[in-house]
Amino acid sequence: MSGQPLAGLRVVEFASFVAGPSAGMTLAQLGAQVIRIDPLGGGPDYRRWPVSKHNGESLYWNSLNRGKRSVAVDVRSEEGRELVLALATAPGADAGIVVDNAVGRPWFSYEALAARRSDVIKVHIGGRAGGGPAVDYTVNTEVGVTDLTGPADSRTPVNHVLPAWDLVAGMTATTALLSALHRRERSGEGAHLQIALADVALAGVANLGWLSEVRERGDRPRHGNYMYGSFGADFVTADGGRVMVVALTPRQWHALCIATGTAKVIASLEETLEVDFADEAHRYVHRETIAAVMRPWFTGLSVDDAGEALTEAGVLWSRYRQMSDVVADFEAGSGSDVLTELDQPGIGPVISARSPIREDSDYGPVDPASALGADTDAVFAEVLGLSDSELHRLRSTGVFGSTG
Repeated sequence: MSGQPLAGLRVVEFASFVAGPSAGMTLAQLGAQVIRIDPLGGGPDYRRWPVSKHNGESLYWNSLNRGKRSVAVDVRSEEGRELVLALATAPGADAGIVVDNAVGRPWFSYEALAARRSDVIKVHIGGRAGGGPAVDYTVNTEVGVTDLTGPADSRTPVNHVLPAWDLVAGMTATTALLSALHRRERSGEGAHLQIALADVALAGVANLGWLSEVRERGDRPRHGNYMYGSFGADFVTADGGRVMVVALTPRQWHALCIATGTAKVIASLEETLEVDFADEAHRYVHRETIAAVMRPWFTGLSVDDAGEALTEAGVLWSRYRQMSDVVADFEAGSGSDVLTELDQPGIGPVISARSPIREDSDYGPVDPASALGADTDAVFAEVLGLSDSELHRLRSTGVFGSTG
């Protein structure tokens, strides 16, 4: 779509796993032409799980690379490296922009790129600021989040299945890239921006005040499914359903008391304890007592009846579900419009997502991922002007991979 915010921008992505590819996907969904470079046969994430049960193709890889153009090059050869460098530093006001997480590729360093184009913008995502490796599952343990996660009666660390820091790092990379582009448009300066996953995680917990809290109070005890610092608790209903209820504001708290019919009991409890539950700190301190008062209301109703009453009263709540429930909603047509189905070549129908950024309330388009190397010839012909005979020679000598 020519009307998309980043239409005309060309970004070269030379990255694998989550952070770099998610950054490239975000830029592509906003209209940028993102050219993904892979070594012949694919990078280390090309077959990563989850994979399709039909043919073993990676659902992960094809999901994170939707809307990009795919180039496969023998980057171990001098000619292949030369072509990648030329592609990354090709002229144009909307070009010379690179996202990578390459390790051990001095030939693709910022210095090598800047020697060819002084205003090149390179955003490099690494593990540690000092150059060491790290992934989401290691940095999350190091910053202590796994110690906070899990049941209140255990101190066994619990790993988080969501690679949250990777996704945050990807968004940080897009912010960095667009900021550098904004500066280049005004000053003509390039940029060498570096993001370490470990720094993203440390900055995240520090910016939430968690580290300062520990220095003052010591390590925080586990809360299980209780919310920290306010009132949030899970309740089981008569039919075995489970809901999470959160009361952050006085209005939400009042709505919860009305919905559960506990307003009078709660008022008496406030008087006895000499507290004011309009203050979320007081709700937090006495969370278990409050939950005990409200629990009978939930155990006396089905999850549907409880949910209807909570919604009618204006309570902030949600039921605990499995991902299969989300899929069922999607297939029934009752899910969010951010999700859509598309035909992914090589796999078949898959559930995909549009960009969550809406313009005038509309979600953007979504495109399938290109097959590995499918756009190699077209990209090098368009960007570098290679002729058919040159492309044929590069394929015959093994510098280029499949044309799809």
